Amino acid sequence: MPYLQFKGKTAIETYHHAVPHHSLEFVPELSILAEGEQPSLEGNLIIEGDNILALKALLPTHAGRIKCIYIDPPYNTGNEKWVYNDNLTQPQFKEWIGQTVGKEGEDATRHDKWCCMMYPRLQLLKELLHPEGVILVSIDDNEAPNLRLIMDEVFDYSNFIAQLVWEKGRKNDAKLFSVGHEYMVVYAKSKETLRKLGTVWREPKPGAQEIWDHYVELRRKHGDDDVAMEDDLRLWYSALPGNHPSKALARYRHVDRWGPWRDRDISWPGGGGPRYDVPHPKTLQPCRVPERGWGFATSAKMQQQIDLGLVVFREDHTEPPFRKAHLRPIPDELDEDTDAPVAEDEEGDEGNGAVGMQVMPSVIYKQSQVAVKHLRNMMGTKVFENPKDHEVLTRVIGYCTAPGDIILDSFAGSGTTGHAVLQLNHDPGSNRRFILVQLRHDTKDQQAKGQNICASITRERIRRAIAGYAYTTEKRNRVRVEGLGGSFAYARLSDKPLFGEYRDLGDALPAYEDLARYVFYTETSRQWDTSGIDRASGRIGEHAGASYYLLYEPSQQEDRGLDIDFLKRVAAEDRNTRLVVYHEKLWIHRDDLRRWESETGKALRAMQIPFHLR
Repeated sequence: MPYLQFKGKTAIETYHHAVPHHSLEFVPELSILAEGEQPSLEGNLIIEGDNILALKALLPTHAGRIKCIYIDPPYNTGNEKWVYNDNLTQPQFKEWIGQTVGKEGEDATRHDKWCCMMYPRLQLLKELLHPEGVILVSIDDNEAPNLRLIMDEVFDYSNFIAQLVWEKGRKNDAKLFSVGHEYMVVYAKSKETLRKLGTVWREPKPGAQEIWDHYVELRRKHGDDDVAMEDDLRLWYSALPGNHPSKALARYRHVDRWGPWRDRDISWPGGGGPRYDVPHPKTLQPCRVPERGWGFATSAKMQQQIDLGLVVFREDHTEPPFRKAHLRPIPDELDEDTDAPVAEDEEGDEGNGAVGMQVMPSVIYKQSQVAVKHLRNMMGTKVFENPKDHEVLTRVIGYCTAPGDIILDSFAGSGTTGHAVLQLNHDPGSNRRFILVQLRHDTKDQQAKGQNICASITRERIRRAIAGYAYTTEKRNRVRVEGLGGSFAYARLSDKPLFGEYRDLGDALPAYEDLARYVFYTETSRQWDTSGIDRASGRIGEHAGASYYLLYEPSQQEDRGLDIDFLKRVAAEDRNTRLVVYHEKLWIHRDDLRRWESETGKALRAMQIPFHLR
């Protein structure tokens, strides 16, 4: 596999390990919570601060839990005025820090800076991603080749899923080609895991539900008279307006006991399929075998489909029969049972039995100005350059996630991802959650103006999506948009990291819960469940047969030590035989500790604070 080399790579390959750990501090006055609801890291969350610090701060609570990551990083066009701010110690980075990244031809290291910015963030995002999770990254041609190589390295090229094309509209002033598209690069944490789980993504076909609803009405009207239903269904299709989404599905004009169906090719996709005799029910002669072979691996499977009424024979045996493809597929007609690959020209009817499901194509068509106008209507004025379209993200996120999943966007910008999640949650039964991370300032201009992008744009957009908003149309009509409902906690990164410059606890000692969360995560790589804490005994939780203790007081005047009383209590109360104890002081001789281990059959690993903190 080829690897991308860029200036500074050797320094940033392991930088994600050295990023200082900050705690998250809630800001109640900027949170939008239901009555009686307390700020929590388990609900919707907006984090104000540098995303690399925020991602590190999320690891103790969210490592391996994020089902979908969508990010829209700087495209590095030279017009975004983004600033490189990662505080590495090497001289070349000192020259970059705080400097606006320039245009092509003006900044010889602009691509190096972009790669150095992205690499450690992708490393942390990978740690946060669920084993079944996916990451989608928006990008354009300026950095798309570099992004693919970096993601091949971080996520492994075998986990590449697709590079979606988002066509946003033609540029009529182009001198050569009109390039109006960008990309979404999609990788899995593990495609092998998705394969073993049999993961299949599908989305509803536009107009399919309307057809099904009309079919239900016709069934009530005509009972078992399928012919009468087909006649009425054809009349209904013909009466639809030309732009009605159901019009495109008019091939579903036949009806049987399982609902509307259309004809579908019965041959093996790509050719090379099996060849065996299929007798015609009238002539009793073998039907002509399709050039590509039958679509079912054995004659027994073919006969099963015939017995179910899912194969339709023609007038005689001189032409192959065809398959039925129902608007709501039944399990017996799904492609998983045919042993044949899915044909590239098929519509993706092999869904999970829901009404009119389809595979999402790799090209998305949506004019970019729609999102610009929508955000302007929401906010009352233009507040953000090039916002993403929340309807497109609603579609994409809904396609590859399920209710209850957590979606993370660490380049939140105008908050489109959060809006998309709220839109998905407006449907009954959906309870997805979002985490949005946004810097206070994206550019030096914003910093000079004292503009807080996260509070004034990201948060405000989400607030309005929840509560509703009104705007005036070009024709001076007043329009009210109802709110989607929901809530979120707003948090900021602590001013100082959890540890001091020399890996001590610094002057401002971390809170007990913050240090406990960090210790438990670094020991177990698992999120910390606060319900397992016993502050009096120091027990902060257990994992894989081991108990973890933190003997610590956030006070300059008081220390907690590991002593004989602690050992006696643990021997009597803790059933686990393996103990890990982080302590400020050790008030027992190590020989006595070894003797206690021998007498109790327990193994204790003593870790002194701060020296043994990782």
